[in-house]
Amino acid sequence: MTSMQRYCVENYEDYFVIGSEAYEDSLEEKIENLRDKLIGKYRKVTIKSGDILEVEIYPLGANKGGKRGKKKQESRTVQANLNNKNAVKYLIRLLNTNFTDKDLTLTLTYSNEHLPANPEQAKKDMENYLRRIKRSMKKEQPGEKLKYVYVTEYEYDEEKGKKRIHHHLVMNFRNREIAKEKWNGRGRVSAEELEPNHFGLEGLARYLAKDKKDKNKNGTKSYTPSRNLKKPTITIADSKVTRRRVEKLATGELEAQDYFEKMYKGYQFNDMEVKYSDFVNGAYLYVRMKRIDNPVQTKRRLNV
Repeated sequence: MTSMQRYCVENYEDYFVIGSEAYEDSLEEKIENLRDKLIGKYRKVTIKSGDILEVEIYPLGANKGGKRGKKKQESRTVQANLNNKNAVKYLIRLLNTNFTDKDLTLTLTYSNEHLPANPEQAKKDMENYLRRIKRSMKKEQPGEKLKYVYVTEYEYDEEKGKKRIHHHLVMNFRNREIAKEKWNGRGRVSAEELEPNHFGLEGLARYLAKDKKDKNKNGTKSYTPSRNLKKPTITIADSKVTRRRVEKLATGELEAQDYFEKMYKGYQFNDMEVKYSDFVNGAYLYVRMKRIDNPVQTKRRLNV
């Protein structure tokens, strides 16, 4: 790998973030790395997911090279968790893009006499339930198509010696009473309206994705989305942010909130994370913002 190598968007972010796990350079070395003239330019990736906007800024080129093989080897343990992190990140964006505070989150449980015999039966139960919801939606919300994401969770009840199964569901069908009724008495149903915050539905997405059986908290449960979900909007620009501008943002010389709120009118700054890499010079900036009608100028703490 040469110092002028360009990294493709599909793997550069992962490579850079992994490198930050073992990064130990001093502040002086960080500033020197930020000023590396071999960094040709910075890439700015903007992701819009409903009311949430994310900005990722990272350098193209200028890897450190040299005696980095050992730490690269050590970082493979971090790589093992990266796919899970990316899966959760995509689920967060998927929920933020497709659902609002008008939609519902549900938990559907089974009574003892209705426990499914196997995962296949549990899946069939959900498919039948969603069919009933689709029929109701034609009457309740004419002209709309059902959108959903669900996760089936399995937990072993040691006391009763049975495997407990329940489903978590997010959907745009909005009649809570009908939603409960259509479970057809198979067990209890809780149904609540979604409550997005400054980060949209991130908290819910992380809850849905978390594998509670994984004691290391690195596992994720698979989820089932409807095929009609919209994808987040991603735009890429390679000439909007200079090396000097990134240095000022990373070191706090330039106020991040002011800078990004001027760049993205109608969005309020939430936070910014700055990462450095043991592999690559420069810095990785990750910014989160929320669309608002009446911007309020409030200073927020940066995770630098």
